[in-house]
Amino acid sequence: MDNFTFYNPTKLIFGKGQLEELKNEVPKYGKKVLLVYGGGSIKRNGLYDSVKKLLHEIGAEVSELPGVEPNPRLSTVHKGVKICKEEGIGFLLAVGGGSVIDCTKAIAAGAKYDGDAWDLVTKKAFATEALPFGTVLTLAATGSEMNAGSVITNWETNEKYGWGSPVTFPQFSILDPVNTFTVPKDQTIYGIVDMMSHVFEHYFHLTENTEFQDRMCESLLLTVMEKAPKLLEDLENYEYRATILYAGTMALNGILNMGYRGDWATHNIEHAVSAVYDIPHGGGLAILFPNWMKHNLHVKPERFKTMAVRVFGVNPDGKTDEEAGLEGIEKLREFWNSIGAPSRLADYEIDDSKIELMADKAMINGEFGNFAKLNREDVLEIYRMSL
Repeated sequence: MDNFTFYNPTKLIFGKGQLEELKNEVPKYGKKVLLVYGGGSIKRNGLYDSVKKLLHEIGAEVSELPGVEPNPRLSTVHKGVKICKEEGIGFLLAVGGGSVIDCTKAIAAGAKYDGDAWDLVTKKAFATEALPFGTVLTLAATGSEMNAGSVITNWETNEKYGWGSPVTFPQFSILDPVNTFTVPKDQTIYGIVDMMSHVFEHYFHLTENTEFQDRMCESLLLTVMEKAPKLLEDLENYEYRATILYAGTMALNGILNMGYRGDWATHNIEHAVSAVYDIPHGGGLAILFPNWMKHNLHVKPERFKTMAVRVFGVNPDGKTDEEAGLEGIEKLREFWNSIGAPSRLADYEIDDSKIELMADKAMINGEFGNFAKLNREDVLEIYRMSL
């Protein structure tokens, strides 16, 4: 296990009826609030009205930025930064899923930066301050509600990058499972794949003596795999929604990966795909991750065997580590297929015409991956396996 320092200042407010806590939390940061949200689902399900009512009751002066995209775009970040600077915004409230929260993080940091917020995303500059912000989560997926990370797409240049800073943790996040009841089945599936993928990114590492962390990862995966099929048959079941919502937060708030550094290559490979084709992030991960696993099975086959046995119930008797590991990978594919996740790029009508371009996008900063270092040919091969 490596030396580490754990830091996570986000206050997590979880459970039914917790939206009322906005009245206690928001006044700590000032009256001028920018409300950030997406495509309008919060208006259809009544959450928008509830939030506006509570903000009105505490005398907040509310500006709004609607229309955040599923892969949040730099152009929307620019709009939000402009509002913050012109209106003297003191606090941002993200109401939505990970995309809305990611966009809010970029706006919060961009509003305190003299240059273009894209400098922060591309790491030409580092965010040293940001406006405070909170979140009301509506989708179990990214974990952005309790971490400092953000992913932003520059659609003009077809670039999509992850970034973050210690100043881009939410001050608080309100998680009421009821607010996820109206998430459609396909988006629920993508969220399940995304949170599982975060755990896999942690799990594949080269650090020794991480048995406790491994068991936490395996437990989360087993819990999600047990509850996900039940949830997809009963989308308004509070207990199932609550379990999946909490799992998504725990998958990427830093608790599972204390003391080691995970791989994170598959996310980079997927970002290049959705930067070019604008597909759902979770859908892209479902297609790519099993193929990343197959491509890198040789690196540490005993690691894949452990996953196969502990998570997917593979019987290792009479099998090599590679054989057991491959069986586990196939069982992962079977599970994702069983809940309706895509398995091929062709499911999004993506062929091989732009895989060279996608590989160029993925390789913009050179070789990457901490479990297995990938070069351009590795990336191309994973894309070819995924067609």
